[in-house]
Amino acid sequence: MRGDLHQVLIQPLLTEKITALREQSNTVGFLVHPGANKVQIRQAVESLLKVKVAKVNVVNIRGKVKRMGRFVGRRSDWKKAFVTLREGEKLELFESV
Repeated sequence: MRGDLHQVLIQPLLTEKITALREQSNTVGFLVHPGANKVQIRQAVESLLKVKVAKVNVVNIRGKVKRMGRFVGRRSDWKKAFVTLREGEKLELFESV
């Protein structure tokens, strides 16, 4: 994926696991573009959200097969990024939730 850093971060993830990680180890989660790599995610978070990143972990989530009656469908694949912020950094975006 090349170009715009605004396309790398799609939305923040607010789950129980990510909320616990944010409180324990200063880690936040994002739904990211499937073609984005760790370097692009780091650059997007640092430039768009104005925080320093310590490390980035990425997980590819495969879509589940779902059925409704006799019709079978499949949810789309997506990518999740766990971004650990440096010591002393925090995101105001998540503090107001």
